[in-house]
Amino acid sequence: MSKFYARRRLSIAAALTGVIASVGLFNATTASAALPTPVSAATARSYLATLDVRTENRTGYSRDLFPHWITQSGTCNTRETVLKRDGSGVVTDSSCAATSGSWYSPYDGATWSAASDVDIDHLVPLAEAWDSGASAWTTSRRQSFANDLTRPQLLAVTDNVNQSKGDQDPATWMPSRTAYRCTYVRAWVQVKYYYDLSVDSAEKSALTNYLASC
Repeated sequence: MSKFYARRRLSIAAALTGVIASVGLFNATTASAALPTPVSAATARSYLATLDVRTENRTGYSRDLFPHWITQSGTCNTRETVLKRDGSGVVTDSSCAATSGSWYSPYDGATWSAASDVDIDHLVPLAEAWDSGASAWTTSRRQSFANDLTRPQLLAVTDNVNQSKGDQDPATWMPSRTAYRCTYVRAWVQVKYYYDLSVDSAEKSALTNYLASC
């Protein structure tokens, strides 16, 4: 079976799984919007098996090559949209800036009442994407990646936790809150799979180990 058809079958299976899950979880997910639910651990393991393993190359990387926090709706940009999605009781002003609310950071379990204490994490960092294939993309595709609200790629988290993560992959950084690690690696693999990004050997080993216990 070709890699194209294998990917197509996996995508169809994941979509069906999502539909089935959404029936049972409808009330819970509508009560509190957050990171789009990642694929199951079994699907993530299937996706991971198809990803190319390559040595990473950061030559030529610049964050400016990934236009981000673009306008999503009205006066709201991507950051503001995620703050509203992931927060509770969020109030915004006429320019869509959050003036009050609360945000729970699933990486470390902290809750914040000021938007300035919250960063929007690119779950798969922009530099990591560049290293594993995005260097060959058009600017338009890099912009789509950096502002993706459909895949489990953007998440409101404690600012200094996001800064400590930096551009690390799961081989060297994982959320300190162990209860979230399975969600994290499932999301990581889903994003890499969707964007046809590679993994390096240490990254694949770490992902394999974490997914085995999900």
